[in-house]
Amino acid sequence: MMSVRPNVFYKKWPPLMVAITVSSALFLSACNDSNTPADTKQMQTAADLSIFEGCYTVSHDEPAQIKVSQQGGAWVMQMKEPASAKRVWDDAEPLEVIANSDIPTYFSIDPDNVDAVIGRPDRVLVLAHVKPVYANIDPLLDSEYLSYIYRGANTIYRVECDEVNTDILANPHSNIVIDNVNESSQ
Repeated sequence: MMSVRPNVFYKKWPPLMVAITVSSALFLSACNDSNTPADTKQMQTAADLSIFEGCYTVSHDEPAQIKVSQQGGAWVMQMKEPASAKRVWDDAEPLEVIANSDIPTYFSIDPDNVDAVIGRPDRVLVLAHVKPVYANIDPLLDSEYLSYIYRGANTIYRVECDEVNTDILANPHSNIVIDNVNESSQ
């Protein structure tokens, strides 16, 4: 009959338990999908926000209405002023990076198809840049830029910046004549 010396078994047991515990902890931490605030901050700063620098409008045939630029190391946006304001652009408003996990709050697009998102701190304006590959295959997108302006989302268009005031108070439909449907069919 063979005898096992108990003191040899117990001397080898603690290092084995430590190895199992450490490897389990590493395995479980590698499977963790949640981002820590430091991870989220690093992800947000990795986005190339220079893709937003420029001017935007809501249709191809209108002058620039929104300007996004970098001032003093921070991203800002400005809106066009009417001629009565005696300046072209209003005061710069700060913009901040918005996490991709917040995209569904503003846009109906898979966050995986978006490069970067920035917005005003009050979220009255949020801009997203859609990956060009996705913008080219989605028939609903005719621009790589999306805007969320006070509870409404749509595509916007990047245009050349200009220094011409826009009369934002003018009625764009003032020259449209609408015929009475009943009179024109007779």
